[in-house]
Amino acid sequence: MTGSLAVDVVLEPHWLPFTANRAFKKAPRLLVSAKDMHYTAADGRSILDGTAGLWCVNAGHSRDSIVAAIREAAGRLDYGPAFQMSHPAAFDLAAAIVGIAPRDLDHVFFTNSGSEAVDTALKIALAYWQAKGAPERNGFVGRLRGYHGVGFGGISVGGIEANRRAFAGQLLPHIDHLPHTLDLSKNAFAHGQPASGAESADALEAIVARRGASNIAAVIVEPVAGSTGVLPPPRGYLERLRAICDRHGILLIFDEVITGFGRLGTPFAAQRFNVVPDMITFAKGVTNASVPMGGVLVRREIHDTIMDASSGGVEFFHGYTYSGHPLAAAAGIATLALYREEDIFARAQSLEPYWESAVHTLRDKPHVIDVRNLGIVAGIELQPRSGKPGARAFDVFLDCFERGVLVRAAGDTICLSPPLIAEQSHIDQIVDVLGRALADVA
Repeated sequence: MTGSLAVDVVLEPHWLPFTANRAFKKAPRLLVSAKDMHYTAADGRSILDGTAGLWCVNAGHSRDSIVAAIREAAGRLDYGPAFQMSHPAAFDLAAAIVGIAPRDLDHVFFTNSGSEAVDTALKIALAYWQAKGAPERNGFVGRLRGYHGVGFGGISVGGIEANRRAFAGQLLPHIDHLPHTLDLSKNAFAHGQPASGAESADALEAIVARRGASNIAAVIVEPVAGSTGVLPPPRGYLERLRAICDRHGILLIFDEVITGFGRLGTPFAAQRFNVVPDMITFAKGVTNASVPMGGVLVRREIHDTIMDASSGGVEFFHGYTYSGHPLAAAAGIATLALYREEDIFARAQSLEPYWESAVHTLRDKPHVIDVRNLGIVAGIELQPRSGKPGARAFDVFLDCFERGVLVRAAGDTICLSPPLIAEQSHIDQIVDVLGRALADVA
Protein backbone atom coordinates (compact mmCIF):
# COMPACT_ATOMS: atom_id res chain seq x y z
CA MET A 1 0.00 0.00 0.00
CA THR A 2 1.63 3.21 -1.12
CA GLY A 3 -0.71 5.71 0.54
CA SER A 4 -0.40 6.90 4.13
CA LEU A 5 -1.97 4.75 6.83
CA ALA A 6 -5.16 6.00 8.43
CA VAL A 7 -4.33 4.19 11.67
CA ASP A 8 -1.51 4.73 14.15
CA VAL A 9 0.30 1.41 14.63
CA VAL A 10 3.71 0.65 16.12
CA LEU A 11 5.02 -2.00 13.74
CA GLU A 12 8.38 -3.11 15.12
CA PRO A 13 7.39 -5.39 18.06
CA HIS A 14 5.30 -7.78 15.94
CA TRP A 15 7.27 -10.57 14.18
CA LEU A 16 4.97 -11.62 11.34
CA PRO A 17 4.71 -15.28 10.24
CA PHE A 18 5.73 -16.36 6.71
CA THR A 19 6.46 -12.72 5.86
CA ALA A 20 9.44 -10.71 4.67
CA ASN A 21 9.25 -8.55 7.79
CA ARG A 22 11.76 -5.85 6.81
CA ALA A 23 10.06 -5.25 3.47
CA PHE A 24 6.57 -5.35 5.00
CA LYS A 25 7.35 -2.77 7.67
CA LYS A 26 8.66 -0.35 5.03
CA ALA A 27 5.33 -0.55 3.17
CA PRO A 28 2.75 -2.25 5.43
CA ARG A 29 -0.51 -3.65 4.11
CA LEU A 30 -3.00 -3.40 6.97
CA LEU A 31 -6.63 -4.48 7.00
CA VAL A 32 -8.97 -2.88 9.54
CA SER A 33 -12.37 -4.46 8.91
CA ALA A 34 -14.18 -6.98 6.73
CA LYS A 35 -17.71 -7.81 5.65
CA ASP A 36 -18.98 -10.50 3.28
CA MET A 37 -16.70 -10.43 0.20
CA HIS A 38 -14.58 -7.39 1.08
CA TYR A 39 -11.88 -6.14 3.40
CA THR A 40 -11.32 -2.49 4.23
CA ALA A 41 -7.68 -1.42 4.14
CA ALA A 42 -6.16 1.04 6.58
CA ASP A 43 -6.27 3.77 3.94
CA GLY A 44 -10.02 3.25 3.48
CA ARG A 45 -9.95 1.29 0.23
CA SER A 46 -12.29 -1.66 -0.33
CA ILE A 47 -10.38 -4.87 -1.13
CA LEU A 48 -12.20 -7.79 -2.78
CA ASP A 49 -11.14 -10.98 -1.04
CA GLY A 50 -9.98 -13.40 -3.73
CA THR A 51 -8.46 -15.85 -1.23
CA ALA A 52 -11.07 -16.28 1.54
CA GLY A 53 -8.43 -14.87 3.87
CA LEU A 54 -6.03 -17.81 3.93
CA TRP A 55 -8.34 -20.36 2.27
CA CYS A 56 -10.58 -20.21 5.33
CA VAL A 57 -13.45 -17.66 5.26
CA ASN A 58 -15.74 -19.89 3.20
CA ALA A 59 -19.02 -18.17 4.10
CA GLY A 60 -17.74 -14.61 3.79
CA HIS A 61 -16.59 -12.20 6.46
CA SER A 62 -18.25 -11.16 9.73
CA ARG A 63 -21.48 -13.06 9.15
CA ASP A 64 -24.08 -11.88 11.63
CA SER A 65 -25.16 -15.29 12.95
CA ILE A 66 -21.59 -16.39 13.66
CA VAL A 67 -20.70 -13.08 15.32
CA ALA A 68 -23.82 -13.31 17.49
CA ALA A 69 -23.02 -16.87 18.53
CA ILE A 70 -19.50 -15.91 19.60
CA ARG A 71 -20.74 -12.91 21.56
CA GLU A 72 -23.39 -14.97 23.34
CA ALA A 73 -20.91 -17.72 24.18
CA ALA A 74 -18.37 -15.24 25.56
CA GLY A 75 -20.98 -13.89 27.94
CA ARG A 76 -22.13 -17.33 29.06
CA LEU A 77 -18.97 -19.45 29.36
CA ASP A 78 -15.67 -17.84 28.44
CA TYR A 79 -13.63 -20.97 29.19
CA GLY A 80 -13.95 -24.38 30.75
CA PRO A 81 -11.16 -26.90 31.44
CA ALA A 82 -10.57 -29.23 28.52
CA PHE A 83 -9.06 -32.05 30.61
CA GLN A 84 -11.41 -34.22 32.74
CA MET A 85 -14.12 -31.61 32.05
CA SER A 86 -16.02 -30.26 29.03
CA HIS A 87 -19.13 -28.34 28.00
CA PRO A 88 -22.18 -29.17 25.84
CA ALA A 89 -21.20 -27.14 22.77
CA ALA A 90 -18.07 -29.24 22.15
CA PHE A 91 -20.21 -32.40 21.94
CA ASP A 92 -22.82 -30.66 19.78
CA LEU A 93 -20.18 -29.50 17.31
CA ALA A 94 -18.53 -32.93 17.16
CA ALA A 95 -21.91 -34.49 16.35
CA ALA A 96 -22.58 -31.87 13.66
CA ILE A 97 -19.22 -32.51 12.00
CA VAL A 98 -19.70 -36.28 12.09
CA GLY A 99 -23.14 -35.70 10.53
CA ILE A 100 -21.58 -34.32 7.33
CA ALA A 101 -18.43 -36.47 7.32
CA PRO A 102 -17.76 -39.51 5.11
CA ARG A 103 -19.05 -42.85 6.36
CA ASP A 104 -17.25 -44.53 9.25
CA LEU A 105 -15.43 -41.37 10.37
CA ASP A 106 -17.46 -40.87 13.51
CA HIS A 107 -15.16 -39.50 16.22
CA VAL A 108 -13.65 -36.01 16.47
CA PHE A 109 -10.58 -34.90 18.42
CA PHE A 110 -10.47 -31.09 18.63
CA THR A 111 -7.34 -28.97 18.23
CA ASN A 112 -6.77 -25.27 17.59
CA SER A 113 -5.23 -25.25 14.12
CA GLY A 114 -4.41 -27.35 11.11
CA SER A 115 -0.83 -27.75 12.30
CA GLU A 116 -2.02 -29.19 15.60
CA ALA A 117 -4.53 -31.37 13.77
CA VAL A 118 -1.78 -32.95 11.67
CA ASP A 119 0.49 -33.64 14.65
CA THR A 120 -2.54 -35.09 16.46
CA ALA A 121 -3.36 -37.40 13.55
CA LEU A 122 0.22 -38.66 13.45
CA LYS A 123 0.13 -39.36 17.19
CA ILE A 124 -3.21 -41.14 16.86
CA ALA A 125 -1.67 -43.35 14.15
CA LEU A 126 1.26 -44.23 16.43
CA ALA A 127 -1.04 -44.89 19.38
CA TYR A 128 -3.23 -47.10 17.21
CA TRP A 129 -0.35 -49.33 16.14
CA GLN A 130 0.95 -49.46 19.72
CA ALA A 131 -2.50 -50.62 20.81
CA LYS A 132 -2.48 -53.22 18.02
CA GLY A 133 0.79 -54.63 19.32
CA ALA A 134 2.81 -53.31 16.36
CA PRO A 135 4.98 -50.48 17.77
CA GLU A 136 7.46 -51.00 14.93
CA ARG A 137 4.93 -49.34 12.63
CA ASN A 138 6.33 -45.90 13.36
CA GLY A 139 7.24 -44.54 9.92
CA PHE A 140 5.24 -42.07 7.86
CA VAL A 141 4.96 -41.29 4.16
CA GLY A 142 4.25 -37.75 3.01
CA ARG A 143 4.55 -36.20 -0.43
CA LEU A 144 6.94 -33.74 -2.05
CA ARG A 145 5.46 -30.23 -2.19
CA GLY A 146 2.98 -31.26 0.49
CA TYR A 147 2.08 -28.78 3.23
CA HIS A 148 0.94 -30.09 6.60
CA GLY A 149 1.45 -27.11 8.86
CA VAL A 150 4.40 -26.06 10.95
CA GLY A 151 4.58 -28.51 13.86
CA PHE A 152 7.59 -30.79 13.88
CA GLY A 153 5.41 -33.67 12.72
CA GLY A 154 3.82 -31.64 9.94
CA ILE A 155 7.15 -30.29 8.71
CA SER A 156 8.60 -33.79 8.77
CA VAL A 157 5.91 -35.31 6.55
CA GLY A 158 5.57 -32.10 4.54
CA GLY A 159 7.53 -31.67 1.36
CA ILE A 160 8.07 -27.93 0.93
CA GLU A 161 11.83 -27.57 1.18
CA ALA A 162 11.89 -23.94 2.32
CA ASN A 163 9.82 -24.90 5.39
CA ARG A 164 12.27 -27.67 6.31
CA ARG A 165 15.63 -26.07 5.55
CA ALA A 166 16.25 -24.30 8.87
CA PHE A 167 15.41 -27.46 10.82
CA ALA A 168 17.42 -30.01 8.85
CA GLY A 169 18.50 -32.93 10.98
CA GLN A 170 15.99 -32.07 13.70
CA LEU A 171 12.82 -33.59 12.24
CA LEU A 172 11.08 -36.93 12.82
CA PRO A 173 12.93 -40.07 11.73
CA HIS A 174 11.56 -42.80 9.45
CA ILE A 175 9.95 -40.42 6.94
CA ASP A 176 9.59 -41.06 3.21
CA HIS A 177 8.04 -38.87 0.52
CA LEU A 178 6.02 -39.70 -2.55
CA PRO A 179 6.68 -37.66 -5.70
CA HIS A 180 4.35 -34.74 -6.29
CA THR A 181 1.76 -35.03 -9.05
CA LEU A 182 2.49 -31.93 -11.18
CA ASP A 183 3.63 -32.69 -14.74
CA LEU A 184 3.35 -29.67 -17.04
CA SER A 185 4.68 -31.66 -19.99
CA LYS A 186 1.46 -33.70 -19.97
CA ASN A 187 -1.14 -31.78 -18.00
CA ALA A 188 -0.61 -28.06 -18.49
CA PHE A 189 -3.88 -26.07 -18.60
CA ALA A 190 -5.97 -29.08 -17.57
CA HIS A 191 -9.55 -28.29 -16.65
CA GLY A 192 -10.22 -29.93 -13.29
CA GLN A 193 -8.40 -33.17 -12.55
CA PRO A 194 -5.50 -33.91 -14.91
CA ALA A 195 -5.98 -36.96 -17.13
CA SER A 196 -2.44 -38.26 -16.66
CA GLY A 197 -0.49 -39.14 -13.55
CA ALA A 198 -2.42 -41.71 -11.48
CA GLU A 199 0.56 -44.02 -11.79
CA SER A 200 2.66 -41.73 -9.58
CA ALA A 201 0.82 -43.30 -6.64
CA ASP A 202 2.71 -46.50 -7.42
CA ALA A 203 5.79 -44.91 -5.87
CA LEU A 204 4.25 -46.01 -2.58
CA GLU A 205 4.88 -49.62 -3.60
CA ALA A 206 8.58 -48.86 -3.99
CA ILE A 207 8.66 -47.26 -0.53
CA VAL A 208 6.91 -50.29 0.92
CA ALA A 209 9.40 -52.61 -0.77
CA ARG A 210 12.33 -50.66 0.66
CA ARG A 211 10.98 -49.77 4.12
CA GLY A 212 8.65 -52.71 4.68
CA ALA A 213 4.91 -52.30 5.18
CA SER A 214 5.25 -53.54 8.76
CA ASN A 215 7.30 -50.41 9.55
CA ILE A 216 4.88 -47.82 8.11
CA ALA A 217 2.13 -46.31 10.25
CA ALA A 218 0.39 -44.04 7.75
CA VAL A 219 0.45 -42.10 4.52
CA ILE A 220 -0.65 -38.46 4.65
CA VAL A 221 -1.57 -36.34 1.62
CA GLU A 222 -3.66 -33.32 0.77
CA PRO A 223 -6.41 -34.44 -1.64
CA VAL A 224 -5.71 -31.17 -3.48
CA ALA A 225 -2.32 -29.71 -2.59
CA GLY A 226 -3.01 -26.06 -1.81
CA SER A 227 -0.20 -24.00 -0.35
CA THR A 228 2.34 -25.31 -2.84
CA GLY A 229 0.36 -23.78 -5.72
CA VAL A 230 -2.88 -25.75 -6.22
CA LEU A 231 -2.22 -29.29 -7.51
CA PRO A 232 -5.45 -31.22 -8.20
CA PRO A 233 -4.97 -34.99 -8.07
CA PRO A 234 -4.78 -36.82 -11.41
CA ARG A 235 -7.84 -38.93 -12.18
CA GLY A 236 -7.60 -42.22 -10.33
CA TYR A 237 -4.64 -41.15 -8.19
CA LEU A 238 -6.37 -41.06 -4.81
CA GLU A 239 -8.22 -44.28 -5.58
CA ARG A 240 -4.91 -45.95 -6.37
CA LEU A 241 -3.31 -44.63 -3.19
CA ARG A 242 -6.23 -45.96 -1.13
CA ALA A 243 -5.93 -49.38 -2.76
CA ILE A 244 -2.19 -49.63 -2.07
CA CYS A 245 -2.68 -48.62 1.57
CA ASP A 246 -5.41 -51.25 1.92
CA ARG A 247 -3.21 -53.90 0.34
CA HIS A 248 -0.45 -53.31 2.89
CA GLY A 249 -2.55 -52.41 5.93
CA ILE A 250 -1.31 -48.80 6.04
CA LEU A 251 -3.50 -46.00 7.40
CA LEU A 252 -4.40 -43.19 4.98
CA ILE A 253 -4.78 -39.63 6.28
CA PHE A 254 -6.30 -36.83 4.20
CA ASP A 255 -5.18 -33.35 5.21
CA GLU A 256 -8.35 -31.40 4.45
CA VAL A 257 -7.49 -28.19 6.25
CA ILE A 258 -8.05 -26.35 2.95
CA THR A 259 -10.45 -28.65 1.11
CA GLY A 260 -12.83 -29.24 4.01
CA PHE A 261 -16.18 -27.45 4.36
CA GLY A 262 -17.22 -26.82 0.81
CA ARG A 263 -14.15 -25.70 -1.11
CA LEU A 264 -14.74 -28.50 -3.65
CA GLY A 265 -18.54 -28.33 -3.49
CA THR A 266 -18.85 -31.15 -0.91
CA PRO A 267 -18.39 -31.18 2.87
CA PHE A 268 -15.02 -32.86 2.44
CA ALA A 269 -12.85 -33.67 -0.57
CA ALA A 270 -13.15 -37.36 0.36
CA GLN A 271 -16.78 -37.16 -0.79
CA ARG A 272 -15.90 -35.33 -3.99
CA PHE A 273 -13.48 -38.12 -4.95
CA ASN A 274 -15.44 -40.94 -3.29
CA VAL A 275 -12.30 -42.06 -1.47
CA VAL A 276 -12.64 -42.51 2.29
CA PRO A 277 -9.42 -42.20 4.32
CA ASP A 278 -8.88 -43.47 7.85
CA MET A 279 -8.51 -39.97 9.27
CA ILE A 280 -9.24 -36.43 8.07
CA THR A 281 -7.56 -33.35 9.51
CA PHE A 282 -9.58 -30.14 9.34
CA ALA A 283 -9.45 -26.50 10.49
CA LYS A 284 -10.03 -23.16 8.69
CA GLY A 285 -13.59 -23.44 7.38
CA VAL A 286 -14.96 -25.25 10.44
CA THR A 287 -15.48 -21.88 12.17
CA ASN A 288 -15.31 -19.75 9.02
CA ALA A 289 -11.96 -18.63 10.52
CA SER A 290 -13.76 -16.53 13.13
CA VAL A 291 -12.15 -18.35 16.08
CA PRO A 292 -9.12 -20.66 15.72
CA MET A 293 -10.10 -24.33 15.70
CA GLY A 294 -9.03 -27.58 14.09
CA GLY A 295 -9.54 -31.27 14.58
CA VAL A 296 -9.21 -34.84 13.40
CA LEU A 297 -12.01 -37.07 12.17
CA VAL A 298 -11.20 -40.69 13.03
CA ARG A 299 -12.61 -44.03 11.97
CA ARG A 300 -14.45 -45.88 14.73
CA GLU A 301 -12.08 -48.88 14.57
CA ILE A 302 -9.07 -46.66 15.25
CA HIS A 303 -10.80 -44.92 18.15
CA ASP A 304 -12.08 -48.14 19.66
CA THR A 305 -8.72 -49.91 19.39
CA ILE A 306 -7.00 -47.15 21.36
CA MET A 307 -9.82 -47.07 23.93
CA ASP A 308 -9.88 -50.85 24.38
CA ALA A 309 -6.11 -51.06 24.88
CA SER A 310 -6.45 -49.19 28.17
CA SER A 311 -7.83 -50.89 31.25
CA GLY A 312 -8.77 -47.58 32.80
CA GLY A 313 -7.74 -43.97 33.28
CA VAL A 314 -6.55 -41.73 30.46
CA GLU A 315 -6.59 -43.71 27.21
CA PHE A 316 -4.76 -41.19 24.98
CA PHE A 317 -2.20 -38.86 26.56
CA HIS A 318 -2.63 -35.92 24.26
CA GLY A 319 -4.58 -32.66 24.08
CA TYR A 320 -4.51 -28.88 24.27
CA THR A 321 -5.64 -26.32 26.82
CA TYR A 322 -8.04 -24.91 24.24
CA SER A 323 -9.31 -28.16 22.68
CA GLY A 324 -13.01 -27.57 21.97
CA HIS A 325 -12.87 -24.02 23.37
CA PRO A 326 -16.39 -22.70 24.13
CA LEU A 327 -16.14 -19.74 21.75
CA ALA A 328 -14.70 -21.88 18.96
CA ALA A 329 -17.38 -24.51 19.47
CA ALA A 330 -20.12 -21.87 19.33
CA ALA A 331 -18.57 -20.42 16.17
CA GLY A 332 -18.38 -23.89 14.61
CA ILE A 333 -22.01 -24.71 15.37
CA ALA A 334 -23.15 -21.38 13.91
CA THR A 335 -20.89 -21.82 10.87
CA LEU A 336 -22.18 -25.29 10.02
CA ALA A 337 -25.74 -24.03 10.46
CA LEU A 338 -25.03 -21.18 8.05
CA TYR A 339 -23.53 -23.56 5.49
CA ARG A 340 -26.69 -25.62 5.72
CA GLU A 341 -29.21 -22.76 5.71
CA GLU A 342 -27.67 -21.06 2.67
CA ASP A 343 -26.79 -24.36 0.95
CA ILE A 344 -23.30 -23.01 0.48
CA PHE A 345 -21.69 -26.28 -0.57
CA ALA A 346 -24.23 -26.72 -3.40
CA ARG A 347 -23.73 -23.07 -4.29
CA ALA A 348 -20.01 -23.69 -4.75
CA GLN A 349 -20.79 -26.71 -6.91
CA SER A 350 -23.09 -24.70 -9.17
CA LEU A 351 -20.55 -21.87 -9.45
CA GLU A 352 -17.66 -24.15 -10.44
CA PRO A 353 -18.24 -24.19 -14.24
CA TYR A 354 -18.29 -20.37 -14.39
CA TRP A 355 -15.21 -20.21 -12.17
CA GLU A 356 -13.34 -22.71 -14.32
CA SER A 357 -14.12 -20.89 -17.56
CA ALA A 358 -13.16 -17.54 -16.06
CA VAL A 359 -9.77 -18.51 -14.66
CA HIS A 360 -8.77 -20.28 -17.88
CA THR A 361 -9.17 -17.03 -19.81
CA LEU A 362 -5.85 -16.08 -18.16
CA ARG A 363 -3.87 -18.72 -20.08
CA ASP A 364 -2.81 -16.26 -22.79
CA LYS A 365 -1.67 -13.52 -20.42
CA PRO A 366 2.06 -12.72 -20.22
CA HIS A 367 4.26 -15.18 -18.30
CA VAL A 368 1.44 -17.69 -17.64
CA ILE A 369 2.68 -21.28 -18.06
CA ASP A 370 -0.24 -23.15 -16.46
CA VAL A 371 -3.73 -22.71 -15.07
CA ARG A 372 -5.05 -25.31 -12.60
CA ASN A 373 -8.50 -25.49 -11.03
CA LEU A 374 -10.87 -27.68 -9.07
CA GLY A 375 -13.89 -26.65 -7.06
CA ILE A 376 -13.61 -22.97 -6.20
CA VAL A 377 -9.83 -22.86 -6.15
CA ALA A 378 -7.31 -22.10 -8.88
CA GLY A 379 -3.59 -21.73 -9.39
CA ILE A 380 -2.08 -19.51 -12.10
CA GLU A 381 1.55 -20.54 -12.50
CA LEU A 382 4.00 -17.97 -13.88
CA GLN A 383 7.36 -18.33 -15.54
CA PRO A 384 9.94 -17.43 -12.86
CA ARG A 385 12.33 -14.57 -13.40
CA SER A 386 15.85 -15.78 -13.98
CA GLY A 387 17.59 -16.20 -10.64
CA LYS A 388 14.63 -14.71 -8.73
CA PRO A 389 12.09 -17.44 -7.98
CA GLY A 390 8.84 -16.10 -6.61
CA ALA A 391 9.60 -12.46 -7.39
CA ARG A 392 7.24 -12.15 -10.36
CA ALA A 393 4.27 -13.68 -8.55
CA PHE A 394 4.86 -11.47 -5.51
CA ASP A 395 4.88 -8.38 -7.71
CA VAL A 396 1.58 -9.52 -9.22
CA PHE A 397 0.19 -9.93 -5.69
CA LEU A 398 1.23 -6.37 -4.84
CA ASP A 399 -0.19 -4.98 -8.09
CA CYS A 400 -3.54 -6.71 -7.49
CA PHE A 401 -3.69 -5.34 -3.94
CA GLU A 402 -3.15 -1.82 -5.26
CA ARG A 403 -6.02 -2.43 -7.71
CA GLY A 404 -8.33 -3.58 -4.91
CA VAL A 405 -8.20 -7.40 -5.10
CA LEU A 406 -6.46 -9.74 -2.67
CA VAL A 407 -4.75 -12.76 -4.24
CA ARG A 408 -2.08 -15.06 -2.80
CA ALA A 409 1.42 -15.71 -4.12
CA ALA A 410 2.88 -19.18 -3.45
CA GLY A 411 6.26 -19.39 -5.10
CA ASP A 412 5.55 -18.41 -8.69
CA THR A 413 1.89 -19.41 -8.55
CA ILE A 414 -0.99 -17.02 -7.92
CA CYS A 415 -3.55 -18.87 -5.81
CA LEU A 416 -7.24 -17.98 -5.86
CA SER A 417 -9.89 -19.27 -3.44
CA PRO A 418 -12.62 -16.66 -2.85
CA PRO A 419 -15.39 -17.06 -0.28
CA LEU A 420 -18.03 -19.51 -1.51
CA ILE A 421 -20.67 -16.77 -1.44
CA ALA A 422 -18.98 -15.11 -4.44
CA GLU A 423 -21.17 -13.87 -7.28
CA GLN A 424 -20.20 -14.08 -10.94
CA SER A 425 -19.47 -10.33 -10.83
CA HIS A 426 -16.86 -10.94 -8.10
CA ILE A 427 -15.22 -13.63 -10.21
CA ASP A 428 -15.17 -11.28 -13.18
CA GLN A 429 -13.47 -8.59 -11.09
CA ILE A 430 -10.85 -10.99 -9.72
CA VAL A 431 -9.97 -12.29 -13.19
CA ASP A 432 -10.01 -8.82 -14.76
CA VAL A 433 -7.72 -7.30 -12.14
CA LEU A 434 -5.37 -10.28 -12.20
CA GLY A 435 -5.24 -10.13 -16.00
CA ARG A 436 -4.31 -6.47 -15.94
CA ALA A 437 -1.66 -7.09 -13.29
CA LEU A 438 -0.15 -9.87 -15.38
CA ALA A 439 -0.02 -7.53 -18.36
CA ASP A 440 1.73 -4.82 -16.37
CA VAL A 441 4.28 -6.81 -14.31
CA ALA A 442 7.45 -7.60 -16.23
